[in-house]
Amino acid sequence: MTERANTTGRTTTRRGWTLHGDGRRINPGAVVAPHERLSWPRTIGIGMQHVIAMFGATLLVPTITGFPVTTTLLFSGIGTALFLIITRGRVPSYLGSSFAFIAPLSASAGSGPAAQLGGIVAVGIVLVLIGLVVKAAGSRIIDAVMPPVVTGAIVALIGLNLAPTATGSFEAQPLVATITLVVTLLVTVVGPGMLGRLGILVGVIVGWIFAAFTGAIASERIDAMRDAAWFGLPDLRGPTFELSVVLLALPVVVVLVAENVGHVKAVAAMTGRNLDDMAGNALIADGLATTLAGAGGGSGTTTYAENIGVMAATRVYSTAAYAVAAVTAVVLAFSPKFGALVFTVPDGVLGGATLVLYGLIGILGVRIWTEAKVDFTDPVNLTVAAAALVAGIGDLTLSIGSVELGGIAWGSIGILVAYPLLRRLADRRR
Repeated sequence: MTERANTTGRTTTRRGWTLHGDGRRINPGAVVAPHERLSWPRTIGIGMQHVIAMFGATLLVPTITGFPVTTTLLFSGIGTALFLIITRGRVPSYLGSSFAFIAPLSASAGSGPAAQLGGIVAVGIVLVLIGLVVKAAGSRIIDAVMPPVVTGAIVALIGLNLAPTATGSFEAQPLVATITLVVTLLVTVVGPGMLGRLGILVGVIVGWIFAAFTGAIASERIDAMRDAAWFGLPDLRGPTFELSVVLLALPVVVVLVAENVGHVKAVAAMTGRNLDDMAGNALIADGLATTLAGAGGGSGTTTYAENIGVMAATRVYSTAAYAVAAVTAVVLAFSPKFGALVFTVPDGVLGGATLVLYGLIGILGVRIWTEAKVDFTDPVNLTVAAAALVAGIGDLTLSIGSVELGGIAWGSIGILVAYPLLRRLADRRR
């Protein structure tokens, strides 16, 4: 990209990024804004940091659910590029694999990958529709339809519903799982700066190495890695649609809405810009990225909090760095050897990591309640949240005709329907 001077005398690129200062330094108290960039070598370096930050979490989702790693990585990179375009370069974000999809994908594994992809596509389409509504009516409509007590309960039950899966993997290889868990906790708690934000990735790597030295990695996975080609096309596949799988996946929409809107608000606070008008665009972009991923064989996407940490640490909010990260992800997606390497991660490592991860999703729901100061002395808030949580954690499974729905679906549907009805009855009583 060549540079040119605009009418104000500032230096810009033909892509529209303004060179920040001399491109080499960031003055004390200053930040590199989304429309700015540093010199390209520095921008590429920061883009690589974004790749590292998203790597562990983004690859962990397909590793747990059995989806192709390289395919997920491909659509993660494409989705990020799409997000930057739709938000007009105003919202720096990386779209990685969403943990919220793990529960419905695990629960619907018996239906096959094509049906699972259909669920992802359905979530993406609904998210796009919500984005269009938010864009037309304003972001406040989200709080009206999904108040914090509802959002928090759905997010919490999605994470806690997975608890048996995490403990099952932990019990399969307890020593490997314990090493992974201990390292993850220690690095997260005492790790300096950016290292502390990569606790799960570090824990997985250390547990992985320990498993390799103790012979805990399945030999057939090692053989598959050795036989895999260095370069090749990602495994693309199409979706089919089964009502039971779609209904199981749809509650994830609530999580994606909360994460996207929260990301826009966080970036606005850090950059000192009003980005409320971008909430709808962000939802549309993530919805399209998720739809595209499901249509091609990848896992659903979401904005990544891990990358907010990189921005906070570097004070660089340039979308040019995210463009670099997107291109890097797409390039890595064309290495089957890399995908096979990731699949050598043993059950014990996944058990140690997911014991933390699934709990974090559950605690995120509690955090939503805490930050919104949800009043649990209010009987409406107390009872609907309690019922939804037990339905999700206990994995309440009932059938309607030929459609079988699990705890995530019943808990989410229950609170979405019960809360407004009970709230209206309570208000009338007063």
